[in-house]
Amino acid sequence: MANLLLEDIFRVTDIDPDGKKFDKGKIEAHSEQFDMHLLLDVNCDVYPLHRDEKFTMALAPTLSLDGTPDEGVLDQSGKRSLADRYDYVMYGKLYKYSDDHSTGALKVDIYVSFGGLLMKLKGDPQHLNELQMDQRLYVLLRKVK
Repeated sequence: MANLLLEDIFRVTDIDPDGKKFDKGKIEAHSEQFDMHLLLDVNCDVYPLHRDEKFTMALAPTLSLDGTPDEGVLDQSGKRSLADRYDYVMYGKLYKYSDDHSTGALKVDIYVSFGGLLMKLKGDPQHLNELQMDQRLYVLLRKVK
């Protein structure tokens, strides 16, 4: 079975939260299970998300269903993969991992770049402890009905 590093349901709380109209769309969302805060650039022409909409987000190091590492290259063989279970997939690199004490409780911020589209995820370190600097990751999204 695929080894997901994180999976949770998020609710979109804002679109373009900093007031700047981003060409592709920036969403702000909050998770239900792990109380995480997410800022994510999404190509809204391909995958539109709206305020109060819910989606499942997963982070995985590979798309292989058996957890076998991959090269980060799209497999066009038709073989089943983790991507088949989701609607929108991006591949990127974790480029920054930092502690955040601003709320009083220890939280960590992780930053991932998906070739110009960025993600910032803030949460309890125990839910993000499998993530490492320079790690290659897939972010997978699926709308919840």
